[in-house]
Amino acid sequence: MFRRVSLTVALACCASAGVLSGCGVKRVALPTGPGTPFSDAGPAYEAAVKECRSVRTIRVTLGLSGRAGSTRLRGNVDAGFEAPEKIRLEGRHPLGRPVFILASPGSQTTLYMPRENRVMQNASATDIVEALVGLKLAPHDLRTLVSGCGFEVGPPSDGRQYADGLVAVTVGGATTYLRQAQGRWQVAGSVRPPLSVLYSDVVSGRPSTLRLQASGSPAADVTVRLSDLNINVPLEPEVFAVDVPAGAQPLTIDELRRAGPLGGA
Repeated sequence: MFRRVSLTVALACCASAGVLSGCGVKRVALPTGPGTPFSDAGPAYEAAVKECRSVRTIRVTLGLSGRAGSTRLRGNVDAGFEAPEKIRLEGRHPLGRPVFILASPGSQTTLYMPRENRVMQNASATDIVEALVGLKLAPHDLRTLVSGCGFEVGPPSDGRQYADGLVAVTVGGATTYLRQAQGRWQVAGSVRPPLSVLYSDVVSGRPSTLRLQASGSPAADVTVRLSDLNINVPLEPEVFAVDVPAGAQPLTIDELRRAGPLGGA
């Protein structure tokens, strides 16, 4: 039996799980409504994403805190990304070996749980990430989010401005919000229903804190703090591979969903 308590530890490394009765999710404060037309939205957007759109690889530690469904999450995940779809997520416990390793070279995804000695190799990285942390995000979504570009990068349209100085543009299926700080345009946040992200704590032109939320039921509200960030560094092929012992037992995506933060009480 794949115990829920074991997976909760694996997800958050030092997580505490419990029902959050009476605790609603306070939505990220991004403006709504039509705003007023902003003719310089295109140049503003291009200036804001000039650096983050050129990000090809990322090596970073993600400090997670918050909640997904009825589960509180707290812990660190060492992450690596390479365009277009390569990903590695390694949840680690401060006192021991990794508690989960997700790796994909862009085609087949492997999730290995060392403490349970169980492995999954028949699900997409997107489905596994959703089961682990309650946010439906593909590898390229995560890379773009961590780079500071929001959910999507592409030609902007429908520029509009709001009373608080924020400018919104439509980029594919997302709305990206811009602000001016220290004389330069920056990405302030992005919305692609049911997900939203708000950036803060900008260091050297890059945000170091992301607040990710998913609306609906169950909801998710996760703060991600970036540390040890390395951009466009070479990542060896073995970063996106996992050595799985021959005796590892299979794990299904349904088991992972039932045991994960959105799997119930």
